[in-house]
Amino acid sequence: MKKSLIAFTAMAFLFTACGNNESTTTEDNSATTEEVAPSENDATEADTAAADDSEVAELTIEGNDAMQYNVKTLEAKAGQKVKLTLVHTGKAPKSAMGHNVVIVKQGVDVDAFANAAIAAQANDYIPADKEGDIIAHTALIGGGETTSVEFTAPAAGIYDFFCSFPGHHGMMKGKFIVE
Repeated sequence: MKKSLIAFTAMAFLFTACGNNESTTTEDNSATTEEVAPSENDATEADTAAADDSEVAELTIEGNDAMQYNVKTLEAKAGQKVKLTLVHTGKAPKSAMGHNVVIVKQGVDVDAFANAAIAAQANDYIPADKEGDIIAHTALIGGGETTSVEFTAPAAGIYDFFCSFPGHHGMMKGKFIVE
Protein backbone atom coordinates (compact mmCIF):
# COMPACT_ATOMS: atom_id res chain seq x y z
CA MET A 1 0.00 0.00 0.00
CA LYS A 2 2.83 2.39 0.92
CA LYS A 3 4.64 1.63 -2.38
CA SER A 4 1.42 2.35 -4.30
CA LEU A 5 1.03 5.68 -2.52
CA ILE A 6 4.64 6.62 -3.28
CA ALA A 7 4.23 5.60 -6.95
CA PHE A 8 1.00 7.58 -7.20
CA THR A 9 2.61 10.66 -5.67
CA ALA A 10 5.60 10.36 -8.04
CA MET A 11 3.27 10.09 -11.04
CA ALA A 12 1.34 13.15 -9.86
CA PHE A 13 4.55 15.17 -9.67
CA LEU A 14 5.64 13.87 -13.09
CA PHE A 15 2.38 14.98 -14.73
CA THR A 16 2.56 18.34 -13.01
CA ALA A 17 6.16 18.86 -14.14
CA CYS A 18 5.26 17.94 -17.72
CA GLY A 19 2.56 20.58 -17.84
CA ASN A 20 -0.41 18.23 -17.95
CA ASN A 21 -3.34 20.52 -17.21
CA GLU A 22 -6.00 17.82 -17.35
CA SER A 23 -7.78 17.27 -14.07
CA THR A 24 -8.04 13.74 -12.80
CA THR A 25 -10.11 12.35 -10.02
CA THR A 26 -9.05 9.52 -7.75
CA GLU A 27 -10.94 7.74 -5.05
CA ASP A 28 -8.26 8.51 -2.46
CA ASN A 29 -6.78 11.93 -3.00
CA SER A 30 -5.47 12.33 0.54
CA ALA A 31 -1.87 12.26 -0.68
CA THR A 32 -2.44 15.26 -2.90
CA THR A 33 -4.41 17.15 -0.27
CA GLU A 34 -1.53 16.70 2.15
CA GLU A 35 0.86 18.12 -0.44
CA VAL A 36 -1.32 21.06 -1.49
CA ALA A 37 -4.65 21.57 0.17
CA PRO A 38 -6.91 23.64 -2.12
CA SER A 39 -9.43 25.87 -0.46
CA GLU A 40 -13.11 24.93 -0.61
CA ASN A 41 -13.77 27.86 -2.94
CA ASP A 42 -11.08 26.69 -5.39
CA ALA A 43 -12.52 23.19 -5.57
CA THR A 44 -16.03 24.52 -6.05
CA GLU A 45 -14.97 26.89 -8.85
CA ALA A 46 -13.02 24.12 -10.61
CA ASP A 47 -15.91 21.69 -10.33
CA THR A 48 -18.33 24.32 -11.64
CA ALA A 49 -16.07 25.16 -14.59
CA ALA A 50 -15.74 21.48 -15.48
CA ALA A 51 -19.50 20.98 -15.26
CA ASP A 52 -20.15 24.04 -17.44
CA ASP A 53 -17.70 22.84 -20.11
CA SER A 54 -19.27 19.38 -20.25
CA GLU A 55 -22.72 20.92 -20.70
CA VAL A 56 -21.88 22.74 -23.94
CA ALA A 57 -22.92 20.93 -27.12
CA GLU A 58 -20.08 21.60 -29.58
CA LEU A 59 -21.59 21.17 -33.06
CA THR A 60 -19.68 21.58 -36.31
CA ILE A 61 -21.07 21.74 -39.81
CA GLU A 62 -19.17 22.15 -43.07
CA GLY A 63 -20.37 23.80 -46.25
CA ASN A 64 -18.63 23.47 -49.62
CA ASP A 65 -18.57 25.00 -53.10
CA ALA A 66 -21.09 22.39 -54.31
CA MET A 67 -23.77 23.93 -52.05
CA GLN A 68 -23.79 21.05 -49.58
CA TYR A 69 -23.59 20.69 -45.83
CA ASN A 70 -21.74 17.63 -44.59
CA VAL A 71 -24.52 16.82 -42.07
CA LYS A 72 -28.31 16.73 -42.26
CA THR A 73 -29.00 16.68 -38.51
CA LEU A 74 -27.71 18.52 -35.47
CA GLU A 75 -28.65 17.47 -31.94
CA ALA A 76 -28.76 19.07 -28.50
CA LYS A 77 -30.77 18.90 -25.30
CA ALA A 78 -33.42 21.45 -24.36
CA GLY A 79 -31.86 24.32 -22.44
CA GLN A 80 -28.33 23.19 -23.26
CA LYS A 81 -25.70 25.71 -24.24
CA VAL A 82 -24.72 25.17 -27.88
CA LYS A 83 -21.65 26.29 -29.77
CA LEU A 84 -22.32 25.89 -33.49
CA THR A 85 -19.29 26.20 -35.77
CA LEU A 86 -19.58 26.55 -39.54
CA VAL A 87 -16.52 25.75 -41.65
CA HIS A 88 -16.59 26.72 -45.35
CA THR A 89 -14.37 24.07 -46.94
CA GLY A 90 -14.61 25.56 -50.43
CA LYS A 91 -12.52 28.21 -52.14
CA ALA A 92 -15.15 30.51 -53.64
CA PRO A 93 -15.49 33.98 -52.10
CA LYS A 94 -18.43 34.98 -49.92
CA SER A 95 -19.91 37.12 -52.71
CA ALA A 96 -20.20 34.10 -55.03
CA MET A 97 -20.70 31.14 -52.67
CA GLY A 98 -21.34 32.47 -49.18
CA HIS A 99 -22.70 30.14 -46.54
CA ASN A 100 -24.32 30.53 -43.16
CA VAL A 101 -26.47 28.40 -40.91
CA VAL A 102 -29.88 29.75 -39.87
CA ILE A 103 -31.95 27.81 -37.32
CA VAL A 104 -35.58 28.91 -37.27
CA LYS A 105 -38.43 28.43 -34.84
CA GLN A 106 -41.03 25.75 -35.44
CA GLY A 107 -43.69 26.67 -37.96
CA VAL A 108 -41.54 29.15 -39.90
CA ASP A 109 -42.01 28.85 -43.66
CA VAL A 110 -38.44 28.23 -44.84
CA ASP A 111 -39.24 29.07 -48.47
CA ALA A 112 -40.81 32.41 -47.49
CA PHE A 113 -37.82 33.17 -45.26
CA ALA A 114 -35.38 32.31 -48.06
CA ASN A 115 -37.29 34.46 -50.55
CA ALA A 116 -37.18 37.41 -48.14
CA ALA A 117 -33.45 36.78 -47.61
CA ILE A 118 -32.72 37.49 -51.29
CA ALA A 119 -33.38 41.20 -50.68
CA ALA A 120 -31.28 41.28 -47.48
CA GLN A 121 -27.79 41.25 -49.00
CA ALA A 122 -26.72 44.22 -46.87
CA ASN A 123 -27.52 42.16 -43.74
CA ASP A 124 -25.76 38.97 -44.93
CA TYR A 125 -29.08 37.59 -46.23
CA ILE A 126 -30.83 37.77 -42.86
CA PRO A 127 -34.08 39.71 -43.42
CA ALA A 128 -34.61 42.22 -40.61
CA ASP A 129 -38.35 41.59 -40.52
CA LYS A 130 -37.74 37.84 -39.99
CA GLU A 131 -35.24 38.08 -37.13
CA GLY A 132 -38.00 37.13 -34.67
CA ASP A 133 -38.28 33.79 -36.47
CA ILE A 134 -34.64 32.89 -35.80
CA ILE A 135 -33.31 30.80 -32.92
CA ALA A 136 -29.69 31.39 -33.97
CA HIS A 137 -27.61 32.07 -37.05
CA THR A 138 -23.95 32.21 -37.96
CA ALA A 139 -22.29 34.96 -39.91
CA LEU A 140 -22.08 34.59 -43.69
CA ILE A 141 -18.63 33.32 -44.69
CA GLY A 142 -16.68 32.50 -47.84
CA GLY A 143 -14.26 29.74 -48.81
CA GLY A 144 -11.64 28.87 -46.22
CA GLU A 145 -13.40 30.79 -43.43
CA THR A 146 -14.87 29.61 -40.13
CA THR A 147 -17.46 31.20 -37.85
CA SER A 148 -19.26 30.23 -34.65
CA VAL A 149 -22.37 31.22 -32.76
CA GLU A 150 -23.35 30.37 -29.20
CA PHE A 151 -26.94 30.06 -28.02
CA THR A 152 -29.22 28.10 -25.72
CA ALA A 153 -31.17 25.24 -27.28
CA PRO A 154 -34.94 25.84 -27.32
CA ALA A 155 -37.64 23.49 -26.04
CA ALA A 156 -37.66 19.90 -27.21
CA GLY A 157 -38.70 19.54 -30.82
CA ILE A 158 -37.48 19.48 -34.40
CA TYR A 159 -36.36 22.74 -36.01
CA ASP A 160 -35.22 23.54 -39.55
CA PHE A 161 -31.78 24.84 -40.37
CA PHE A 162 -30.57 26.08 -43.76
CA CYS A 163 -28.28 28.44 -45.62
CA SER A 164 -29.99 31.74 -46.44
CA PHE A 165 -27.63 32.73 -49.29
CA PRO A 166 -29.83 33.09 -52.42
CA GLY A 167 -30.63 29.73 -53.99
CA HIS A 168 -28.90 27.63 -51.33
CA HIS A 169 -31.73 26.67 -48.98
CA GLY A 170 -33.08 24.01 -51.35
CA MET A 171 -29.93 21.91 -51.00
CA MET A 172 -28.29 23.20 -47.83
CA LYS A 173 -30.79 22.24 -45.17
CA GLY A 174 -31.35 19.90 -42.31
CA LYS A 175 -33.02 19.34 -38.95
CA PHE A 176 -31.95 20.55 -35.51
CA ILE A 177 -33.26 17.92 -33.11
CA VAL A 178 -33.69 19.04 -29.52
CA GLU A 179 -34.44 16.36 -26.93
